[in-house]
Amino acid sequence: MSTEDDHEGPEGAAALARLIEVWRTILIGAHKSWVLFEHGTCVILPSPGPDVELAGAARVVLERFGPVVANSPAASFSVIPLADAAGWVVTGHHPDILNYVPPEAFTTLTPPEVVVGMYGRTMRDADGHDARVVHVEDRRAATSAG
Repeated sequence: MSTEDDHEGPEGAAALARLIEVWRTILIGAHKSWVLFEHGTCVILPSPGPDVELAGAARVVLERFGPVVANSPAASFSVIPLADAAGWVVTGHHPDILNYVPPEAFTTLTPPEVVVGMYGRTMRDADGHDARVVHVEDRRAATSAG
């Protein structure tokens, strides 16, 4: 969905800010910390300890479970149409690794589900091979406060 250069400059920063807001809107549970990677993969860390370095913990999960391996569970995906935002979430074989796919990724308003899924899976694979963090959402304070 993006490259390192895409996040530089005003347009890249605005696109990243929009993506962060989409994740804040669609993720259920204000207590969940999460990490966003360069190609749009989000790794949820539901209950990290107070001493856990979130980016590093998410990178470990993504490097292990992000890359696509043909004819294995790592190649599978499910597509979830979103109610609270335009687009879809693509899930895979690890429940805490998600990809948001915006409608702008396609030239048609109703792309086939398999096309959406493969798009999201491709983003996950790219991040799994080169896990560059672009945002960390630390929600541990929300957990301890309530």
